Amino acid sequence: MTLQHYIDEYLPAIETELQHIIGTTKTEHYHGLHEMLAYAMGWKGEGAGPRARGKRVRPLLVLLTNASAGGSWEKALPAAAAVELVHNFSLIHDDIEDNSPLRRGRPTVWKLWGIAQAINTGDTMFTLAQQAVTLLKATTTPTITLEATQLIQQTCLHLTQGQFLDISYEDRADLVIEDYWPMVRGKTAALLATSTELGALVANVDSETRNAYHNFGCNLGLAFQAQDDYLGIWGDTEITGKSVASDLVECKKSLPVLYGLGKNGAFAERWRSGPITQEEVPEIAHQLELEGGRAFTKSEAERLTARALQDLEDADPQGDAGDALSELANKLLKRDV
Repeated sequence: MTLQHYIDEYLPAIETELQHIIGTTKTEHYHGLHEMLAYAMGWKGEGAGPRARGKRVRPLLVLLTNASAGGSWEKALPAAAAVELVHNFSLIHDDIEDNSPLRRGRPTVWKLWGIAQAINTGDTMFTLAQQAVTLLKATTTPTITLEATQLIQQTCLHLTQGQFLDISYEDRADLVIEDYWPMVRGKTAALLATSTELGALVANVDSETRNAYHNFGCNLGLAFQAQDDYLGIWGDTEITGKSVASDLVECKKSLPVLYGLGKNGAFAERWRSGPITQEEVPEIAHQLELEGGRAFTKSEAERLTARALQDLEDADPQGDAGDALSELANKLLKRDV
C-alpha cells in the first residue's frame, strides 16, 4: 500500500478525534470560544478546508510510526491528536508574537478576535492537548499513558524555549551558527521527534527502537528547517509558494544568513547597515552565494537528511506502513535543494 492509501485512511480518523476533543468546549456560554478553536483548526470560517487545516504531518507521523513499529494505529489516535493540538497552540501564539496577519492564506486568530482572545484560545488549545494525551488510558497501559503525558509536557517546554531564543535573537548582532541549532531544535525538531517517539511508545517497543524513532524525528526536523532556510532564499517560488525575498527583507537570522555574517564580508557589511529592500534581494542573495552561504546550507541539509534516513533505517520500520513512513520521510526531506 502506498503513502496515499494511509493518508486516506488515517486523516479522517485524525479529524474525528480532533473534532471530538475540540467539541468538548462547545457548551453553554462558550460557543464563541469553540468557534475560535474550530477556525484555528481550519474547520470553520471563510477559506475553511484542506489548505486551512494544513497537512497534519505530525499526527500522520505518530500513526505511521506506530503501525510500522508493530502497533495498532487506532490506539495511538489520542497521541496523534495531542501533537496536532500542541502544534496549533504554538501557531496561534507565534502569530501574535510575530505580528503575522495571515496563516495559510487566512487572517490569523488575533487579527479576527484580538490579541487577548487569541492568547486565551491558544491557552485552551494547549490545555486540550494535555487532556487529549490522557485519553491513552483507554487504549494503552497506565505506564505508557504517564510516559506519553510527560513527553508531551517536556515537548511544550522545548517549544517555548525555542521560541524564546527566536524572539531574543531578533535584536542580537553577535549570533553565530552554534546559536542556530538550539533554536530550531526547540521550535521545529522537538515536536517532530515527539511525534515519532510517541508512535513507538504506544506500540510498546524496546528502548533502543524508541530512541531510533526519536532521533529520526529530531533529525527530520533539523533537516527540514535547514532546507526551508535554503528555499527561503534560493527556492523556486512557483514550487514553494513562498517569496524568496521575504527571509532577507524580514531580516531572518536563518542558517545561510548566520553563515554569511560569520564571514564578515560584503554580505555581513550590507546586512548590518540597515533593512534590505525587495529590489536589493537578488544582488544580496548572489553575494551570499559567492561567500559560500548557499553551498554550506545545502551541505548541512544533505548531512542532516542522511542522518535522519539512517536513524529511520536503524528503527527498522516494518510492513506496508514502514514503506509508507519511508515514503513520507523522503517526501519531506528531498525537496528541491
